[in-house]
Amino acid sequence: MNLAEHVLRAGLAAPDRLAMSVLGLARADRWSHARLRQAVLGAATGLRQSGLAPGDRLLMRLGNHPGFPVTYLAAIAAGIVPVPTSPMLTAPEIGKIAAAIRPAMIIADQGIALPDHPAPVLPAARLADFATLPPADFVQAAPDDLAYIVFTSGTSGQPRAVCHAHRAIHARRMMFDGWYGLTPQDRLLHAGAFNWTFTLGTGLMDPWTLGATALIPAQGIAPEQIPLIASRHGATILAAAPGVFRRMLRADWKPWAGLRHGLTAGERLDPGLRRAWQERTDTDLHEAMGMSECSTFLSGSPARPAPQGTAGFPQPGRRIAILDDGGAELAPGAPGILAVHRSDPGLFLGYLDQPQETAARFHGDWFLTGDLAEAGPDGAVRTLGRADDMMNAGGFRVSPGEVEDALAGIPQIGEIAATELRVGPGSSIIAAFWTGSADEAQLRQAAERGLARYKQPREYIGLPALPRTPTGKINRRALRDIHAPSQQAAHRKDRT
Repeated sequence: MNLAEHVLRAGLAAPDRLAMSVLGLARADRWSHARLRQAVLGAATGLRQSGLAPGDRLLMRLGNHPGFPVTYLAAIAAGIVPVPTSPMLTAPEIGKIAAAIRPAMIIADQGIALPDHPAPVLPAARLADFATLPPADFVQAAPDDLAYIVFTSGTSGQPRAVCHAHRAIHARRMMFDGWYGLTPQDRLLHAGAFNWTFTLGTGLMDPWTLGATALIPAQGIAPEQIPLIASRHGATILAAAPGVFRRMLRADWKPWAGLRHGLTAGERLDPGLRRAWQERTDTDLHEAMGMSECSTFLSGSPARPAPQGTAGFPQPGRRIAILDDGGAELAPGAPGILAVHRSDPGLFLGYLDQPQETAARFHGDWFLTGDLAEAGPDGAVRTLGRADDMMNAGGFRVSPGEVEDALAGIPQIGEIAATELRVGPGSSIIAAFWTGSADEAQLRQAAERGLARYKQPREYIGLPALPRTPTGKINRRALRDIHAPSQQAAHRKDRT
């Protein structure tokens, strides 16, 4: 099998059908399935002619343009292992990644930081020439052979190289009904950039696998403008991170005929945002939970919406459990570690050159996600946050999401995050950070109404923006590091 061949197969039946359209305010760059296939397989030939061989690793340093998915699929088609990375990474950061993966080549756009590494650099501008080359044949592989490498976001430590097999494409089909409700007739608009793995999977590869149409906003389109281009081009499904939906809802627009629902992932969906979307559009917003090691596996869907306050249900075909510290499965209502069975086709092969770290993530046949959760009697799963993000308040464990949900409904709250801050030896407090124009008194009142006393933040800190990882997730480690005891003391002094 070959993952890229699987993605492009549906396009053979309708080569002239629209596969992708890059949407600007005035024009669109339209790609038929035939054009997409030629670009991918021509690029596969070009990569091979540039000196790459099957099994070589290709470090991708590309900007927000169609060359990103073309290069990714071309490498896999040719048996080369692509390693997509965020263009926001600095030279020292990408240097660590290059040292870990030892790429045979780097493909790069001008102006994007490169590592200090001896691998030759292939200019991304060559992709235009590659598109006219004879198409390469797909290099066939075993289902468990390495297909691509992605890096964890590094929210709680060093990013790790996550190795995935060709079989991962079979797991993505479980999302079609279990999350998307996707059909070949859909036009799925993903609001993310091309060079984000959320966009690459949900916004591009999955629609192409089914023969649906992918719509991507051109660079420079603001979230507030997305409803305008989505309505013009008949988008039936919108996908974005929660923060993008929040910004969409700030703009003045009306839902258009044909809009079916929205999809969100990347960070927790607060209930207030989901309600606001439902009220504006009379459609639902379906959240999925996943991770670099397994993509998404837990979600709500049009066929089975997530009950209020939960992340949804295990996708069809997934085997999920809540485990205690000893690895035993817990009954509904008991909190524990969320785990995925090792038989899942989407589960990673392991961390590159880290067998001990890989083994440490498993307990018997279960992969331990590191997330705390509990299942309800109906099978819906409520997530309680990362085990390493859980806060300690007077001996009680408190989930950041519980605090954030209690504050998220405040008008003009902006973005909200909660974390535990050390204030002295053996002493810590819960702190809430927000970016909007709401004042501290509003936050305190909302916390008093909705949270037990021990769960209420002791500090409220306004910020221009929340720190985020290169993949867009809230970086709680950075919040803790930035607001060390000395900064907290200065903050309290400023307030007085």
